[in-house]
Amino acid sequence: MSRGARTKPQSKNMLTWKLPRLVTVQQVPRVFHEDSIICGYRCPQSSATACILSLFQMTNETINIWTHFIPIWYFLWKMLSMLFSHDFLHDPFLWPLLVFILSCCIYPLASTCAHTFSIMSTKARHICFFFDYGALSLYGLGSAIAYSAYVFPDRWVNSTFHHWFVSCAVVNTVICTGMSCYSRFPEEAHPRISKVLRTAAFGYPYLFDSIPVFYRLFLCSGEDCTDNGTFALHVGHTILAFLTAFLFATHLPERLAPGRFDYVGHSHQLFHVCAILGTYLQMEVLIMDMNLRREWLQVNGPSPSFSSTLGAWGLAMTLSLLLIAGFSWALYWKLQPQKKNKHM
Repeated sequence: MSRGARTKPQSKNMLTWKLPRLVTVQQVPRVFHEDSIICGYRCPQSSATACILSLFQMTNETINIWTHFIPIWYFLWKMLSMLFSHDFLHDPFLWPLLVFILSCCIYPLASTCAHTFSIMSTKARHICFFFDYGALSLYGLGSAIAYSAYVFPDRWVNSTFHHWFVSCAVVNTVICTGMSCYSRFPEEAHPRISKVLRTAAFGYPYLFDSIPVFYRLFLCSGEDCTDNGTFALHVGHTILAFLTAFLFATHLPERLAPGRFDYVGHSHQLFHVCAILGTYLQMEVLIMDMNLRREWLQVNGPSPSFSSTLGAWGLAMTLSLLLIAGFSWALYWKLQPQKKNKHM
């Protein structure tokens, strides 16, 4: 009997999960503040276990995390199904699509990890989002590589701009990663400057990568404009892209009613939803353009090569990781004097 009495409390404790305590904006350091979000913050200095447990309670980050975590599995399934149904190894024409879908798998994963573990410490928050920004930059490059292979209007194929398009996109990727990572350093002292830098870092590469799409949609007329039935999907993706940027820059609707959208409906959640829907439409329209134009492009366009697809993407990833390492090292030395001042 005494042994049974001892084992019951132990088994009960093993099966009990204590969800992390939530706090208000006044109870977290400034670096963790979100514009017009008052409640639902997780405690700073949370453990990795507490971060994972917080996925199963309603915080101001929960929907941010799940809106990117769930789509990862769809994009991964899409990539694996195409790998098993097509001969990617011996068909270079499919390599740009592979790079793009791989990018679509990585950026939601990086975002999920960033939003999940960024509360562990100030340093962890910055480094988590360094990787998030790097993944977004690579997604932009994946889009550019796929656009170069499948979306360029007929009259621009084999032009000088077409030949240099991917190389310019690689440079833009490195600039985007560097500028977005740097934007975290003045965030506490000059939040508006930080926001402008970050918005420009992602806005410029998107506008450059989308030049072929914008030309096909709004400027091209007559023959050689590649009017092949993808117009509606390209328009839908473009609208969602601009809506995503609008939500990111304006912090609406929570700015109109601080505290009302702390848990559901704030701009970053809507931003995530629009971004994922836009990525889905972008994937569908790229596959459609690839299938509809394959015969013509294989005769008249440049054949995709390793250096212009996986090689370019791998080079940009390597440079981005070096930048992230450099900014992480700079962050370490920046935080050291702050710790010394606290002890003094």
